[in-house]
Amino acid sequence: MHYDLRVWQLAMDLVVQVYAVTKQFPDSEKYGLGSQMQRAAVSVPSNIAEGAGRESNADFLRFLTISRGSLSELETQLLIAQRLNYVADVSEQLNKTKEVFMLLKGLVRKLKA
Repeated sequence: MHYDLRVWQLAMDLVVQVYAVTKQFPDSEKYGLGSQMQRAAVSVPSNIAEGAGRESNADFLRFLTISRGSLSELETQLLIAQRLNYVADVSEQLNKTKEVFMLLKGLVRKLKA
């Protein structure tokens, strides 16, 4: 099951971290960048779960690719939030995105083999 996958577990942790970060945003950004970041973060474990629930490795690979795209989007948004001084430091979240990305990469490689 998808919840047994370490990559899914870490992606879920990342969602919690992103929600904590976006709570710090000014009210004017809660429905802008904050909402966009939350959607990107939620997309990562959601697509891992949906792909794992599919009947073929090809489908799973497609959803893992979507997860990687959402992860890259989130990484960019974290950097934007930091540059706009909405949050002082996003290094913990960026480290988590890198960790999830590497696990996704490894899972893709394993499924292709």
